[in-house]
Amino acid sequence: MKHVKQSAIEWIEQRSPAGRFHLFRRHISQALGAPRDAGVAGGGHPFDVEMTRLPPGATNFPFHAHAAQWEVYLILSGSGELRTGDAACAIAAGDAFVCPPGDAHQLKNTGTDELVYYVIADNPPADVGYYPDSKKWTVKPQRKYFMMQEVDYYAGEE
Repeated sequence: MKHVKQSAIEWIEQRSPAGRFHLFRRHISQALGAPRDAGVAGGGHPFDVEMTRLPPGATNFPFHAHAAQWEVYLILSGSGELRTGDAACAIAAGDAFVCPPGDAHQLKNTGTDELVYYVIADNPPADVGYYPDSKKWTVKPQRKYFMMQEVDYYAGEE
């Protein structure tokens, strides 16, 4: 068994070139020994866990859906907005929700404090993602982004 203190896990900052997408992540599963995007067949865990902080006004990722991956979100503090399909709803500390495969989703911090949450995702060996706003597709594990040609992750999003 591997044990880690969350406070000892480094926060990794991720920011898009224009700054619309901005977050800090603690990769808990990786700290517990799971290789990134490996899945069980590649020596990973059957799920990934991370803690995320969204600064006020920031959005976590471009609006996207997974073909295979499930994600569960547990909101710890702050407030924000969950965008799904053609709708959006307010979220706050104490909320929990699941994003099944095929459901496009995105989180935005609409509050004045950081929005802090856990995301727990099953770890399929392969996944296809779709970005409805930019019409991009991604393929896991290769982590390449395609339109008619390979493009940068944030291309067409800001």
